[in-house]
Amino acid sequence: MIKVECHAQLVVRDAEGREASLTDVVPLLALVAEEGSIAQAAQRKGLSYRHAWGVLREVEERLGGALIAKARGRGSVLSELGEAVLRSQRLCVERLQGNLEALASEVASDLNRWLAPDAQDLRIHASHGYAVAALVTALVADQVPVEIKYRDSVDAITALARGECDLAGFHLPRGDFRAACANAYRSWLDPQRHVLVHLTQRKQGLFVGRGNPKQVTGLADLARGDIRFVNRQPGSGTRMLIDLLLTRIGVDPERVNGYASSELTHSAIAAFVASGMADVGFGVEPAAHHFGLDFIEIADEDYYFACDRGHLAHEPLATVLGLLRGAGFRASVAQLEGYDPAACGDVVELDAAWGQPRAL
Repeated sequence: MIKVECHAQLVVRDAEGREASLTDVVPLLALVAEEGSIAQAAQRKGLSYRHAWGVLREVEERLGGALIAKARGRGSVLSELGEAVLRSQRLCVERLQGNLEALASEVASDLNRWLAPDAQDLRIHASHGYAVAALVTALVADQVPVEIKYRDSVDAITALARGECDLAGFHLPRGDFRAACANAYRSWLDPQRHVLVHLTQRKQGLFVGRGNPKQVTGLADLARGDIRFVNRQPGSGTRMLIDLLLTRIGVDPERVNGYASSELTHSAIAAFVASGMADVGFGVEPAAHHFGLDFIEIADEDYYFACDRGHLAHEPLATVLGLLRGAGFRASVAQLEGYDPAACGDVVELDAAWGQPRAL
């Protein structure tokens, strides 16, 4: 089985048409920021000092500004432009990562069908999540052919109902809004035909800058005139939850600056806040920590895979179930901030999930 990777790259072109890759210089900039020394950064990167300076100079010439500055007592530090370059590449990767992974998976699946026509792909359509990504990584490591498409929760469930996927990933909040969110999925899932497999319990909340510079304390602050918000796309489970939460506290979404803006993944939301293009976002805790943001917990939720109950005892779902219940995979999910894999791999009836989950 072959693997395919797809990467995004930022290329800067000056007025004379000369190009330089920002992607190539970013790892070096990150090491300079960490080490406080170009020489030590070059050594860790396996480059000569001269070559490292050449890489930096090439990009500086294309941009027309310095990437490195000297700070008394701190050695070499990134200039404001250098910090901006670092943020730009990070933003590029995080905003596109889910779509690029899905595209690479589709390409690999198509090629593998030609190379090994008898292999059966595991088709996953799922709302974006870190535990989902961990599962895909584990399946690939176990040589399980997998095709992943990150979609909003409703699209994933409707794809399962049409027979277009084997697992449909979606999430439901615990507490007051569980039944209301479940209504978006009920008509597509048949209690006689479908069951749910629990992946993880996780926390969702507000992303704010380190130190909470805007002094945000909760969702009510989204109505403030000095707050810029970045939202998830309509149809996503997270967007449904935000809508319900704001309605409960009497905040009109029309009053929220940026409410109509949307991004497809939790990582993209966090990247927006980290880059300064928004003050507040909403998503899962690992995304906040990955970008050095503070996290204000708002809600607990369960992430499930819906599937055909008759397929659970057969491949490839039998392999998935065994992996989810294994100590190794549970340990990897437990390392994610705000994630609890205690019920990972439990099979749950639909009626139980709409109310209080209970394992079969």
